[in-house]
Amino acid sequence: MAISFDSLNFKHKMPIQIRFNDVDRYGHVNNNAYFSYYDLGKVDYFNAVMKHDIAKSTDIVPVVVNLQADFFFPVFYGDDIVVETCISHIGSKSFTLAQRAVNQDTGQVVCQCQTIMVCFSLEAKESVPMPQSFREAIENFEK
Repeated sequence: MAISFDSLNFKHKMPIQIRFNDVDRYGHVNNNAYFSYYDLGKVDYFNAVMKHDIAKSTDIVPVVVNLQADFFFPVFYGDDIVVETCISHIGSKSFTLAQRAVNQDTGQVVCQCQTIMVCFSLEAKESVPMPQSFREAIENFEK
């Protein structure tokens, strides 16, 4: 299911430091680097909004089950990029994360990504209903 990114309100923003090794031989950021940028934004969102530190989690964690990205404009070393993150849909066990990389100097969305995540019990080794604390934190932040 494709998201309409134009209708979303991205409240969570995280500046990205482009590293020299993110740049490929063509002089722009390699497409693979964007996924590490989105991971940084995702973890920061979880820590800030859901008050959930994945590294310290003892049982229920969100895991990626689907990832789709669209690339629009190249990014170069030294560009001022911010990853914006929001949750566009919440299900019983899953949620959809919408993220986009924005060039702060031009205002252009250079890439956007949709990630479907499922709540997973590390103990039971299966998907589980989303904890109420996650749901409430997301709903309170996103409203």
